[in-house]
Amino acid sequence: MKVLITGITGNVGSHLADYILNNHRDIELHGIARWRSPMDNIEKIKHKINIELADLNDLSSLIYIMNKIKPDYIFHLAAQSLVRESYEKPIETFSTNILGTVNVLDCIRNSATIKGCIVYTSDKCYENIGTKQAYNENDRLGGNDPYSASKASSEIVTTAYRNSFFSKITSPRIATIRAGNVIGGGDWSKDRLIPDFVRAVINKQKINVRNPEHTRPWQFVLEPLSGILWLAVKMIQESKYSEAWNFGPSSDSKQFTLKMMLKAISTEWGINESIMEENTNNELHEDKFLNIDSSKAEKFLGLKLVYNLQETITETVSWYKHFTEQKNEIKNFSIEQIKNYTDHAKQLNLSWT
Repeated sequence: MKVLITGITGNVGSHLADYILNNHRDIELHGIARWRSPMDNIEKIKHKINIELADLNDLSSLIYIMNKIKPDYIFHLAAQSLVRESYEKPIETFSTNILGTVNVLDCIRNSATIKGCIVYTSDKCYENIGTKQAYNENDRLGGNDPYSASKASSEIVTTAYRNSFFSKITSPRIATIRAGNVIGGGDWSKDRLIPDFVRAVINKQKINVRNPEHTRPWQFVLEPLSGILWLAVKMIQESKYSEAWNFGPSSDSKQFTLKMMLKAISTEWGINESIMEENTNNELHEDKFLNIDSSKAEKFLGLKLVYNLQETITETVSWYKHFTEQKNEIKNFSIEQIKNYTDHAKQLNLSWT
């Protein structure tokens, strides 16, 4: 089977590539990356992947690549994924996250080989009303910032394409997944708590934290990815799985604020004193509470988390500490983390193992 990952050089895309290469070695893996995208996340596995350079906003180049590869399955992960950056670059955010998704779906519409596609959106796709409620797949979509609105729009266009062009039993099967705030090694994005913390530690600086009392649905990066692959299997078996799914974290993370997370990762790192500076000059809106209800995936897919919040924090900090101390060995360490995660899932006798 030929699998294509868009956004393969990003944090989530590269983790998915690692996971597939280590657990599904019969798959021929392809990836799309933007021109001049940093290749750091896939540097030590790129010889195992067929990389194509393209901009998803350029339909002609995307058509060329699809005709060249003739993939069987697509995981569409490419996106502008930062809320703060969406305020600085709203046009780029809407273009990449909406038009890029439309272009991928239109290539599927005109393909004779593609059997299915999973579009990775976000927990931020819901119309957030500022309460602590957990949003489920039937709740209203929306967005109070360009990024969130772009992800809601991506969900809407995916539904439109599914209903308009992929409704037959023989059609390609299209689903979306809405994950929580994934953490784990390899993420160096700006304006994200854990990468900012690691840079502060390395540079012996304080970390400037926006909105320390805001909550986020923290989860280990491999959790939604193992779910994605299991969903792909179920979609191939039955078309009824071609719809929207929440893949969120365990209940112990749902009231965990940024301030609490910073304290937890500091303790795990071995730092006892506070290194936080609160940013009191934050004029850009960011939703205070984020929470999603994943009971549908638990009931119909049998999905359960492998790691609780403390285990997630331990695995995340372990990766970054290893990177700072033994950078040349980080790929072997990453592979070992994937193996440990998979072994632990098997011990729990989870449905997808």
